[in-house]
Amino acid sequence: MIDLRLLRDDEDYRRRAISKGASVELIDQVLAADAANREARSLTESLRADANAASKEIGRAAPEARQAKIDAAGELKAKLTAAEDSLTATEARLRELALGVPNPAHDSVPEGDEDDFRVETVVGETSPPPPFDHGELGEKLGLVDTKRAVRMSGSRFAYVLGDAVRLQFALIQWTLAKLTAHGFVPVVTPVLVREEMMELAGFFPTDRNQVYELANDDLFLIGTAEVGLAGLHREEQIKVEELPLRYVGYSSCFRREAGTYGKDTSGLFRLHQFDKVEMFVYCHPDQSWEELELLRRLQEEIVGELGLPYRVITVASGDLGASAAKKYDLEVWLPSEQRYREITSCSNYTDYSARRMSTRVKTDAGNVLAHTLNGTATAIGRTLLYIMENHQQPDGTVVVPDVLRPYCGEMEVMGQSADPT
Repeated sequence: MIDLRLLRDDEDYRRRAISKGASVELIDQVLAADAANREARSLTESLRADANAASKEIGRAAPEARQAKIDAAGELKAKLTAAEDSLTATEARLRELALGVPNPAHDSVPEGDEDDFRVETVVGETSPPPPFDHGELGEKLGLVDTKRAVRMSGSRFAYVLGDAVRLQFALIQWTLAKLTAHGFVPVVTPVLVREEMMELAGFFPTDRNQVYELANDDLFLIGTAEVGLAGLHREEQIKVEELPLRYVGYSSCFRREAGTYGKDTSGLFRLHQFDKVEMFVYCHPDQSWEELELLRRLQEEIVGELGLPYRVITVASGDLGASAAKKYDLEVWLPSEQRYREITSCSNYTDYSARRMSTRVKTDAGNVLAHTLNGTATAIGRTLLYIMENHQQPDGTVVVPDVLRPYCGEMEVMGQSADPT
């Protein structure tokens, strides 16, 4: 949730929120609701003080004046009850509107829409189209079966089989080993959460159409372990000397992929169910931009050691999610499409999520809101497909990256025994 004080007083703060898609009309509505809420709170506090004083006067009043004091106190109590009801309504209205205002973009973020990103770095050599795209190769080598999955579950589901499963778990183990060496604590998060947690983590209301709901149980399937990790220290005060707290969460993830009809319908790129290893950081506000660069370095290290050509971009303000003040996307070259496509991203949420979660840092000077950051370490399905295309050999087999071989029985090649023709 945004900082209402800054929204009131800082014109640049408002401008940067508008650059992320907040309308001027919404900003004006929030400011009006904030003014009404502050007025209602002031009146309530004043009436509460008067009611307390009137109650004390009853005990001190002479017998002949006591009934008048009781009547006056009763009138004040009625006014106070009405004022409290009004305050509850103004608070609810303000919260409803404020939830729709995104975290303002950082000054270093380029303004504009999806195509206005800034390229930060390009690493590795791009390659021509391979003999088979990853969807064709997966089916031919018996590594991926979407046809049978469609019969069982519908489109955008897949069976992952054989050597691809061994490589999947190698990716998970290797990534966890790398990140725990950097002080990240491994976490397996719940995949079902309450609606309140989706809102507090910043995914509702903006991304609600992407989330699977279990209506009978008031539970929702997560699209990322970030949800559970964001709630790990809800309503807690973290000692400043304990920071930064770095977590690496593993979970299966679920997305409806609403609005993507006809896009990426084959292979592993855009499934309804997938696995991810996710990084999440709690830190002091003074540390968050340094932590963002750490997440970016780790993502580059992971992709670089897998031998995948990539680039890093800074996402433009109009293409940022509601929670992120700044986001890097790491995009890997996809030979079959002759273009870069996203594999991971990392974002600094500043205090946007922590304000909703009431997660604070306890310092000698007082408590401040924590800053939180997240970044995908390994999106398993997408990483598999990038390996299958970038390490595909002329005979259709796939060379396993050196760093993964100790985690999959020293397997050097996937699909060696299959006939891809």
